[in-house]
Amino acid sequence: MVKLGPEPFFIAGHLALDFLNSIAAPQGESIEWLSSGSDLLDWLKSARMLDFEIAQRFQTENSSNTLDAVAKEVRHLREWLRGFITRHAGHRINLSVLAELEPLNCLLEQDQAFQQIEAASSEQEAASALVCKKHRHLKQPEQLRQIIADEIVNCVCNVDFRLIRRCENPTCTLWFYDTTKSHARRWCSMSLCGNRAKAAAYRIRAKQVMDTFDERTF
Repeated sequence: MVKLGPEPFFIAGHLALDFLNSIAAPQGESIEWLSSGSDLLDWLKSARMLDFEIAQRFQTENSSNTLDAVAKEVRHLREWLRGFITRHAGHRINLSVLAELEPLNCLLEQDQAFQQIEAASSEQEAASALVCKKHRHLKQPEQLRQIIADEIVNCVCNVDFRLIRRCENPTCTLWFYDTTKSHARRWCSMSLCGNRAKAAAYRIRAKQVMDTFDERTF
């Protein structure tokens, strides 16, 4: 059963994987964050991939049916990505995947992006006074897919797929990019699954100790 849940998770270490986790079952019950066009706009804002003003304009200028249809297309994109990640996580990406990436390349062909030289933000001024930023003419709701496609491209081309993993909790569906120094991350997060796994392991050990004690006593 898919139901409304908490705020979306951004714990995967890469936005493309956070997008994959926009439907999840961290405790065995599915939560969908992209069930409607309005949900899609909210998720993009939460991910800081879409300005509030642009999201508000899309909400005002388009019917809910139009936005819902885009959300459906985005969910299809998410499931395409899920298949790609599932097939290749844990392995190095090579040229053999190019044919699989054709749907993504077709989507990228529709983009209307451009770059602009701008003043750097205060955080960037130490490195350079000027930066090159990517912008996009966002006029149609369908173009929201390009925002997400950009993150998928970044993931495919810049992430070491050998370090993409699924949470070891068997009831959890969340994926993550293991950027820890030891590359030993096992859980989507300690608060969601890690602490529960530790508590379960403790209960098992405690039961084993009691069983041993009972055998020795009787």
